[in-house]
Amino acid sequence: MTKTSSLKSTLAVSLNNYLDAGAIVAGGSGITLWQSYLGLSEMHLGWLNALSANALGAAIGAVIGGFLADKFGRKFIFTYNLLVYMLGVLVVMLSVSFPMLLAGFLITGISVGIGVPASWTYISESSEVNNRGRNICISQMSWGFGPMIILLMGMLLAPGGYFYVPVEALAHSILGADADYTAVEVFSSRVVFFTLFVVAFVAWTIQRQLDESAEFEATKEAAKEKGEKMGLLHSFSLLLSNKVARRSVMFLAAIYLTWNLVASVMGFFSPHICETAGGVSNEYANWMNCIQWAVVVGVTFIISNIIDRTSHKLLYVLGLVFALGTWLLVVTVGVNNIASLWAFVILWGLNGGISVQIFYALWGSELFPAKFRAGAQGFMFFVVRGLSAVWGLVFTGIYGDNGEGFTIAAYCMIGLLLASLIIGVIGCPNTRGKSLEEITKERYSSN
Repeated sequence: MTKTSSLKSTLAVSLNNYLDAGAIVAGGSGITLWQSYLGLSEMHLGWLNALSANALGAAIGAVIGGFLADKFGRKFIFTYNLLVYMLGVLVVMLSVSFPMLLAGFLITGISVGIGVPASWTYISESSEVNNRGRNICISQMSWGFGPMIILLMGMLLAPGGYFYVPVEALAHSILGADADYTAVEVFSSRVVFFTLFVVAFVAWTIQRQLDESAEFEATKEAAKEKGEKMGLLHSFSLLLSNKVARRSVMFLAAIYLTWNLVASVMGFFSPHICETAGGVSNEYANWMNCIQWAVVVGVTFIISNIIDRTSHKLLYVLGLVFALGTWLLVVTVGVNNIASLWAFVILWGLNGGISVQIFYALWGSELFPAKFRAGAQGFMFFVVRGLSAVWGLVFTGIYGDNGEGFTIAAYCMIGLLLASLIIGVIGCPNTRGKSLEEITKERYSSN
């Protein structure tokens, strides 16, 4: 595959990351409006986070999608999965009760999870040796564009925003002139979810035209010639019975889990934290987080140009230094004034640009053979996002209704990030500059 075609396929598949992050942030940016409309408690918010694309919903989808991608191919996922995503978004758009909203978040989250392992696997398998890291970073840039654009729309369409008047008019035309103001205000969030529906339809149309991964086709043909099974249970048993694969799973799950327990909270609750702990308005909180994601995109773009010729360990450490700085700020200076709140937001944006997720996506597609590559990623994603769901509920209990437990939560975050740093430095693999075939032969030839 040429450099141009690998970039083209990367851009097409990267729309899944836009939809992944977009779903998380669309929920987070409008959560205050849904809270007012449906009379939700902090525990309700915790359940929405737990079953969403941010946690358990994605976890369930990932373990299904990973093994389906190894059984039927990467293209199979791209052909059908976004139809599920569109259904979930549609349910959220039409929600009039908490159970309905929760169901929409869950369906959308399952679709996100199904698509993640297939997407990262396809990008790596379609890349050349000298731009695999670059293409993964481009995928992550899409993950940054999603929140940035969704937050910007949420801010412009929210009550008091520049484009709230037409949203208000639309709401009254559907609900009537005497509609409750909370039902009218939440229409801005409904419109934001509608934009995700449109992007998902466009992405589905494009991805259906992609060719199957050549490496998957070769692996499937080789398995057929040898009479090997390609079933879901067989792939899972191969993954868990192989000593090298088990060590890789433990390493990658450890670095991603410890980082993602922090990132999942930031992805969903960041605007809420700025409002409650920082004391700013919903509109200002969305502005801050929009700029944070702009920082993520800018830094990731820079990293994409150097990652294939720079020490992965060095970049990994740098990203976690920014992450630790974010939460050390909370326990030392605090975020009760606007300057420190901005520092909190920008530092996390710098971390997001060199995030552990970049290396998890890259190493996760490098450290496993093609026959269970997507399944391994799906299994790890299931473990990580599932535990993130539990942590989301625990976090809301620690944080409190008005952010009174923020400092205690920050110490928990610091401990998790330190663990991710130490494990990553010790286990950082030497894969840069090697083809997937070379890495597989090097790691599995004697196993």
